[in-house]
Amino acid sequence: MTRLLIPFPDMAPLAEELGSLLDANIRPLGWHQFPDGESLVTLPAGLDGADVAIVACLRDPDRSALPLRFAAATARNLGARQVGLIAPYLAYMRQDRRFHDGEAVSARLFADFLAESFDWLVTVDPHLHRIRRLGELFPMPAVRAASAPLLADWIRVHVPDAVLLGPDSESRQWVAEVARLAHRPFQVLAKIRHGDHAVDISVPDADALCAGVPVILDDVASSGRTLMQTLQHLGNASTRPPVCLVIHAVFAGSAYDDILAAGASRVVTTNTIPHPSNAISVASLLAYAIQDVEQCGTGSGSGDHSSHA
Repeated sequence: MTRLLIPFPDMAPLAEELGSLLDANIRPLGWHQFPDGESLVTLPAGLDGADVAIVACLRDPDRSALPLRFAAATARNLGARQVGLIAPYLAYMRQDRRFHDGEAVSARLFADFLAESFDWLVTVDPHLHRIRRLGELFPMPAVRAASAPLLADWIRVHVPDAVLLGPDSESRQWVAEVARLAHRPFQVLAKIRHGDHAVDISVPDADALCAGVPVILDDVASSGRTLMQTLQHLGNASTRPPVCLVIHAVFAGSAYDDILAAGASRVVTTNTIPHPSNAISVASLLAYAIQDVEQCGTGSGSGDHSSHA
């Protein structure tokens, strides 16, 4: 059996790391966009009988979803035995129910869309709320690789006196686990969102945060407003310069620069989405999850992995 990793161009560095860990061959994927916005996807030769995994970042899903589907279908047309998807950042997980009449439940729709093309899926810390496990969404094997051990390792080395801070209740699941693994205290704030770019954040316990270096931990930084308001509170409390630790570096528009300007001493992210702030590689987590899902075959079942670095 030949194992091939075929990354979209921006995922080539991560694919190279994975290839070394999995003893897999890397083959480039060509993605040409015409002036009218249409895409031409070109796959390499030698796919007949191979187990193929396409490595794709879904940071801009509306742009990449159709080329991703073309790539999967073409791999099958060229004889691939099975086609998996390594999507370190999995988009469209927020809208997991119909909040207002007529809204699309995009989490389930996008899961169905991917399931039509792929035999299995591996991702890192998807933004799940009321859905507890990927198996509730995906009919094929879908594994979540949890980044908490890597984040805790980074904190132990670089910010040993950290006091962790979750900017909202949604962040509790990540903050509490990282704090436990790093043996550091934490607190979680409350957030009220008024729109895509307007949020209110509760005031943290300043005395506790002044006992060390505040490390604000969040899974996704998109507009950056949540982090910026948290940074403002910390500035008012005269804490030491905070560090922002983010799993997925979405950073829409000028968000990254705005977060630094708001008082962050440093912004550190994993490489689920390529960005200059990447300092923590998720390759080891993904490699273990890929080995596990491949051993399960293409039957049913989904799982989580959190401590295999």
